[in-house]
Amino acid sequence: MAQLKDKTMFVCSECGFDSPKWSGKCPSCGMWNTMKEISVKAQASQNATATARREASGKSDDNVPHTLGEIQSTDYPRIDMRDEELNRVLGGGLVQGSIVLLGGEPGIGKSTLTLQTVMRLKELKVLYVSGEESARQIKMRAERLAAASGGGELSDDLLVLCETSLESIYEQIKKQKPGLVVIDSIQTISSEYVDSSAGSITQVRECAASLLKFAKESGTPVLLIGHITKDGTIAGPKILEHIVDAVLQFEGDQHYLYRILRPIKNRFGSTAELGIYEMREDGLRQVSNPSELLLTDSHQGMSGVSIACTIEGVRPFLIEVQALASTAVYGTPQRSAIGFDVRRMNMLLAVLEKRVGFKLGQKDVFLNIAGGLKVSDPAIDLAVISAILSSSLDIAVDRTVCMTGEVGLSGEIRPVSRIEQRISEAAKLGFERIIIPKSNMHGLEKRKLGIELVPVTKVEEAFKQLFG
Repeated sequence: MAQLKDKTMFVCSECGFDSPKWSGKCPSCGMWNTMKEISVKAQASQNATATARREASGKSDDNVPHTLGEIQSTDYPRIDMRDEELNRVLGGGLVQGSIVLLGGEPGIGKSTLTLQTVMRLKELKVLYVSGEESARQIKMRAERLAAASGGGELSDDLLVLCETSLESIYEQIKKQKPGLVVIDSIQTISSEYVDSSAGSITQVRECAASLLKFAKESGTPVLLIGHITKDGTIAGPKILEHIVDAVLQFEGDQHYLYRILRPIKNRFGSTAELGIYEMREDGLRQVSNPSELLLTDSHQGMSGVSIACTIEGVRPFLIEVQALASTAVYGTPQRSAIGFDVRRMNMLLAVLEKRVGFKLGQKDVFLNIAGGLKVSDPAIDLAVISAILSSSLDIAVDRTVCMTGEVGLSGEIRPVSRIEQRISEAAKLGFERIIIPKSNMHGLEKRKLGIELVPVTKVEEAFKQLFG
């Protein structure tokens, strides 16, 4: 029998399309200069990894088709992660047999979040595979997290394996039979039968595809931790995100306390949910009510501060919008915004000047969303222009008033989504009045919401309510 030979392929780093010949433009996604040369081992070598996977999962590749009537439409069994924020983002818990990818910037807290979560799963056997850290480093972090939470002794059901070989990992899975497998990180894992270095396009694709088959065959959930590129996207080929069942992005500024867990893809739940954490010395703490942390009383009586009711995902919370308008020292006025789109701020400044008559052309304008958050909800437009005008006039906005509303180019206040959730959040935090678009009043006139509603249709009407 003739010996099988290795062959060379060209794979697109964006979509994973492979071709036997190189081309400058990918025929599948249309991107330029993304075809990378890889060496593919013979089929006999690839079968060795498949055999190790089948032995670890305890299932064969034999499969037969079924009619829709034969398939049972039961709910997916889920694992309670003992973390309300993580359960919410996952859609109610971790689905058995699923594969989840957690990505984020270096040092943002991916490994900390994963370790402190699996440490809570006392009744579940977890295999934590680390290709980046030593067992001693993981033990030190685990002791710190356990001491902070008052958990006492470390669980014997948490197994730590420092390994980068996929075949060796399957051997340990076969021996230990864990209920959950954590891979930290997928870019460090490599197969012995793929001729490229760990982290390459081929290795990431082949290892992720093999782990997906293992998860589906065995019913064991797999949690992958992934790196991101300088552009903020998951490192590796784009097909990695297509392979997994859920992609969670861990976001936040390392100079601030807050971290946001945002689902980008979720086959078993909604992508509109959001998880918020606070980074502390003893790990990540769940933030069930972010509004109370984002609002402070230190700005009482000071101008340039307004309270906006925004929504991230499906969660409403109130934030402080801070603005500073001062006479331009240099010839050209400066425009700067942190946590808000500076182009949208320039548009709102033009509305103030054209529709309301306030001249801000010779003033520097600085805008900041308190807490280091980045907000894209257009419903905070009204709070932005109110804070800017408050700073320009040096008149403080009443701290018992919050507002929500999108500002149009003609100065009108446009309706916003989920108005009842915004109003309920403001009432829960003790605000006395909330300024809302008049178009959102339909169905709210006769309801007792525990807060006074102030409907407005124009920017001028809102300013009269705030500044008299």
